[in-house]
Amino acid sequence: MHGGFHHNPALTVALAMAAGVIAQSLARYLRIPGIVLLLAAGVILGPDLANVVQPEALGHGLEVLIGFAVAVILFDGGLNLHLGRMRKQAPAIRRLLTVGVFVTTVGGALAARFWLGWGWTPSLLFGTLVIVTGPTVVTPLLRRIRVRRSVETILESEGVLIDAVGAVVAVVALEIVLGTSLASGALSAPVRLLAGLAIGGMGGGVMGLLLRWRLVVPVGFETIFTLSFTLAVYQISNAVAPESGIMAAIVAGAVVGNSHARGEREIREFKEQLTTLLIGMLFVLLAADVRVVEVVALGRPGLLVVLTLMFVVRPINILLCTFGTGLDWREKSFLSWVAPRGIVAAAVASLFAERLDSAGGNVGGQLRALVFLVIAATVIAQGATAGMVARLLKVCRPSAKGFAILGANSLGRLLGNLLQERGHEVVLLDSNADMCSEAEAEGLKVLFGNAMNETVQLRAQMDTRRAAIGLTHNEAVNLLFAKKASEESKVRKVYSAGDHHQGGVTPDHLKEAGVRLLFGNETDTELWAVRTRRKQVQTETWRRNDDTAGQEPTLPRAVRTLVLPLFTVGKNGDLAPVDCSTSFAREQTVIWLLVSEREKDARAWLAGQGWRAVEEAEAPESLPDDPA
Repeated sequence: MHGGFHHNPALTVALAMAAGVIAQSLARYLRIPGIVLLLAAGVILGPDLANVVQPEALGHGLEVLIGFAVAVILFDGGLNLHLGRMRKQAPAIRRLLTVGVFVTTVGGALAARFWLGWGWTPSLLFGTLVIVTGPTVVTPLLRRIRVRRSVETILESEGVLIDAVGAVVAVVALEIVLGTSLASGALSAPVRLLAGLAIGGMGGGVMGLLLRWRLVVPVGFETIFTLSFTLAVYQISNAVAPESGIMAAIVAGAVVGNSHARGEREIREFKEQLTTLLIGMLFVLLAADVRVVEVVALGRPGLLVVLTLMFVVRPINILLCTFGTGLDWREKSFLSWVAPRGIVAAAVASLFAERLDSAGGNVGGQLRALVFLVIAATVIAQGATAGMVARLLKVCRPSAKGFAILGANSLGRLLGNLLQERGHEVVLLDSNADMCSEAEAEGLKVLFGNAMNETVQLRAQMDTRRAAIGLTHNEAVNLLFAKKASEESKVRKVYSAGDHHQGGVTPDHLKEAGVRLLFGNETDTELWAVRTRRKQVQTETWRRNDDTAGQEPTLPRAVRTLVLPLFTVGKNGDLAPVDCSTSFAREQTVIWLLVSEREKDARAWLAGQGWRAVEEAEAPESLPDDPA
């Protein structure tokens, strides 16, 4: 074993991984783009300062490491492509991958030649290097600011697909510079892209098919199978047609992501975590490989190149590629502003620097420095201001709008109708076709399918919802739905119903997950759903006139089969689900569900607790004892 900090490739990789995770964790805490801290970490730990991360110690192993990491990162990007949404924006996406590539290449080349005085060869190479944007920076940005679906789809699709197109165009351009004929190079670009498309499509199809067979891929092996198969598809494609592996990885991811394969949720979670690890490691290594003095040497002309790309080239690109697509000027303006470069630009720039230096050139370091300046400037400027720009342009999706209810059973429909009558937008989700039909017959919006499926959640527009309510007879499913809505769709208020005395989910589980206990009590939802279906219940509105009996919604267990608190009613008529944190203070108005055949007992209990029916002129004369 080799010791010491110098020329130790194992230590370099280990430190880069650790620094990458720490930097991204800190960036999430500070709510800033992770790449900002990753670039800083690479510079600080690299040869220019601490000299403990030394990419040159990896030799050719760095290129292999980059290849494997890029394959996983772009497969993850492909998983998140939604073909149905892409079809609606196909004209703009198609132009960005063709016309947009040409515009950016020419614009970048002209900017480098005019401001830096470079020759045409390095200028054109630079133009091809800045074609790509990349999911590593665009996707996290869009998750944070939540723009209109049309804009989001275009940016996500461009970020993933243009990596393949841009990388192939850039490598072909480099090969032409290093001696390949122009005709041969021009022919090889589409051949490589088609080879990657075909191999990725076949590989993704085989992957999705094998994932359905438990005899081939046992339960629990889905994630490692997918990882190994992804790397195999990437390398096989590269072996058949050099640099086609990027396209193959993206297409394989898209096929698997849209095939609803077994273990899809686990695969996505695993790939997201692995992608975070690899992005951190790669950016630290690649940033450490850049000499600060070369970036500083670019000076004012280098900054002018970046500004030209941001304020001239990108807007022209978007205007040409979105003409006649139906997008309004606000959406086009936002698309013009957001084009941060990511990991593929950095990786290909490092590859260029190595090959150009090996061929005896002297521009490799300058090219890499300029590309990293573009990455840093676009990520910092656009990452920090995208949210503000989206708000100013009014292209953000509406938030805190309406309710999503898991469970189209009779109780869920009752809650949905009450909310809808008060002007709230409601969508019910259920995998029971009969219940969905009954909900539609009552005039409710309902989505049939597995509510945990990402496609169903997208159709339900979960990320725009004010609240999500789990109201099935399975309390574990309710909790899972509420957690998913909170963690992935960022729904602010999530509720889960259930009688936790039956085992499984406990109040502590709800508290740890940040989920509110619906109705403020452990409730037998199946019993209330049966009563509701049989029309054995009625809703009544009561106002609290006395606060001496306590302010919590907790009911004695025997009373929970008699009355059920559904919603508090605000002064403007707004409804809010009752939960364990609801205050039953003086003048609070609540909609209760009462058992019809025991309505006298129910009303007597409410009156005894200081409530007064809103419709009644006066309270009952006698206040019977608590049924409990």
